Amino acid sequence: MMNVDTDMVLIIVLLVVAVLVIFTLYNTAVVVPQRSEYVIERLGKFNRTLSAGLHFLFPFLDIVAYRRSLKEEVIDIGSQDCITSDNVMVTVDGVLYMQVFDSRMSAYGIENYKFAASQMAQTSLRSAIGKIELDRTFEEREALNRQVVSAIDEAAQNWGVKVLRYEIRDITPPQTVMEAMEKQMRAEREKRAEIAISEGDRQSRINRAEGLMTEAIRISEGEKQKLINEAEGNARQIELIAGATAKGLSDIAVALSKQGGETAARLRVAEQYVEQFGRLAQESNSLILPSDLGNIASIVATAMNALDQHRGGGTPSAKPKPIASDNPSTRSTSSAPTGSASGRQGERPTPPSSSDSTPSASSSSPFRGEVDSDF
Repeated sequence: MMNVDTDMVLIIVLLVVAVLVIFTLYNTAVVVPQRSEYVIERLGKFNRTLSAGLHFLFPFLDIVAYRRSLKEEVIDIGSQDCITSDNVMVTVDGVLYMQVFDSRMSAYGIENYKFAASQMAQTSLRSAIGKIELDRTFEEREALNRQVVSAIDEAAQNWGVKVLRYEIRDITPPQTVMEAMEKQMRAEREKRAEIAISEGDRQSRINRAEGLMTEAIRISEGEKQKLINEAEGNARQIELIAGATAKGLSDIAVALSKQGGETAARLRVAEQYVEQFGRLAQESNSLILPSDLGNIASIVATAMNALDQHRGGGTPSAKPKPIASDNPSTRSTSSAPTGSASGRQGERPTPPSSSDSTPSASSSSPFRGEVDSDF
């Protein structure tokens, strides 16, 4: 009976020892995660700092007093009311990014570094916004962020932390200010629109004016070139006509110098006289007629006399001999001055008959006989 009780006590003692060993090992063995540090105190005094890995503490004497993460931390800075230099109240909030680089200083340098950093960020931001106007708060965000970071860094030198950056999240002005700003922006947009429309109209007018100017210049240049071309064409035409006339006159002179040339010329003059007089009678009702209208031979002789004067150098060789006529009325008419159609309206000279206009057989011109036979 005594042996059984002894065995039971021994088992209980062993169990208690085992529990104490497990408890001690649990409290003395410490595993520190990556990018973390633990601050160890022995009997209430700083002993050492544990980095990442497995560590064993002195039982019942060493304790883990502080656990610090070396990762970058994000602290939300609550919204706060700030007054600008032009006495406008705005609501501002932001985000603070910081990192612990010395776990011992962060544990013993300040009670709560996160709370201290957030309060410092708020006070620094209020001070920075109070120096600028409302319109500049939206433009000077980067400058405000740098001022907040600089102020916290200067104050947190003994905290064992580093402020990486600060970002303003929202800047909210009062509703009345927002309405005024909206009206101002609307007016500015309308102003820019009006300016753009006026600039477009101005440019359009300039373009149209330049187009009309270019068109006028091109038209004037075209008219100028047209006149030049017409003048050159007319000059060329005159040159060609003059050349052709000179060549024709030369050919006529050569033809007249040949045998029978003068007779042919007389016949041609008579034909043209009759043709042109017929056209004149068709185009007008009032005519001015020569007194010797029926004496075609006299007219032909006058034309040939002018041709002889031209060939003789301008001096007539002999006075043109009038063609004899047996008709007394014809002889009296030839000596009279030329009459006009207005003086003898309704009267038309009666052409002489073939028997009256026939010249005498003793005429020396061979053309007279031919003309008389034709008419």
